[in-house]
Amino acid sequence: MLENIKERFFCYVKIDTQSDPHSAKQPSTEKQKNLSKILVKELLEMGIKDAHLDEYGYVYATIPSNSVKKNIPTICFCSHVDTSPDCSGENVKPILHKNYNGDDLILPDDNTIVIRKSEHPDLENQIGNDIITASGTTLLGADNKAGVTAIMMACQYLIEKPHIKHGIIKILFTPDEEIGRGTNFVNIEKLGAKYGYTVDGESLGSIENETFSADGMKVIIHGVSQHPGFAKNRMESSIKIASEIVAALPKDKLSPETTEGMQGFIHPVGINGQVETTEIELIIRDFETEGLQKLEDLVKNITHQILVNYPNSTAEFHIHEQYRNMKVILDNHPQIINIAKAAMVKSGLKPHLQSIRGGTDGSRLSFMGLPCPNIFAGEHAFHSKQEWVSLQDIHKAMETIVNICEIWESESE
Repeated sequence: MLENIKERFFCYVKIDTQSDPHSAKQPSTEKQKNLSKILVKELLEMGIKDAHLDEYGYVYATIPSNSVKKNIPTICFCSHVDTSPDCSGENVKPILHKNYNGDDLILPDDNTIVIRKSEHPDLENQIGNDIITASGTTLLGADNKAGVTAIMMACQYLIEKPHIKHGIIKILFTPDEEIGRGTNFVNIEKLGAKYGYTVDGESLGSIENETFSADGMKVIIHGVSQHPGFAKNRMESSIKIASEIVAALPKDKLSPETTEGMQGFIHPVGINGQVETTEIELIIRDFETEGLQKLEDLVKNITHQILVNYPNSTAEFHIHEQYRNMKVILDNHPQIINIAKAAMVKSGLKPHLQSIRGGTDGSRLSFMGLPCPNIFAGEHAFHSKQEWVSLQDIHKAMETIVNICEIWESESE
């Protein structure tokens, strides 16, 4: 089983599927479909007859129910095929570190990239397991190809073991999750599921039932341009104004570098412009949706204070909703969480609920009518060259998926 997981996972991570936040296309990069087409081919070869890739880059598939005379809710399992644009995903070279002994992992293509147990506490739980890393020049892509692998392995297992009773199972693989557009074109009616689980989490046994609420914010500064040779008392550079605004954002609080747990933040992610006009892009995060307004007002107040010194310059503010804390929805459907916990216990794990300082496709799916917590896939050190996962954790994620299907069937009437 582990060898099959390794082969499948290695195949997937070698395919460059980075999404692009600056692209207006759907999906944002055509290369994401290279993996999606492989997944459809493999699903069809398993015998899943309706597996297909739609025009928007989504893979849909159905495993029919094999249970008799039971009214079982249709359950969806979802992972995303894209990898983060934050770190190169081209020419990924996965490396298997068999029987991990607790030593630091020095990656061969860049010896400065070291995965230290002191910095990655969960490595303590991986002694004797088989760790997979990249080679040091790229991310690995375990986020979320570990989840994709677990779902694909679970599909194959359920088809090969018809004695395991289950209801209708829907499979959904999405593009562009890493840039916040993973569910933009999901056809919920076509999917036809009542409940779902994204398989995109971290440590063994984790269930994430709470995410940030998230907004995107753009501040557009309109300055005054003049020829630099004749600019005295005339020019008001929007670049310099924007720089002052960013420099005035809180440094000892309300930033990603200084927050943890349930604390929200303001995070500038891009500046682009010329003397006359400059745009600042920010992401705003808070576990309480009401807290977003306070953080956005803080940005506005800082901007207005800076502009006092630039009387001929102005600012525009544009805010758009990205996703909301899925706990609001999931609290109304406790059975989804309870069955995930039971499935993990059946696999010999200790399930634990946690919040995620980020979002998943499940955040938006929950508000689209598909309540959808996130379960572990074994991913660690997301979006970085230090990314790693263990074969054993992917295997446990696969087992958990199978157990979820079986328990939903057994608890239905």
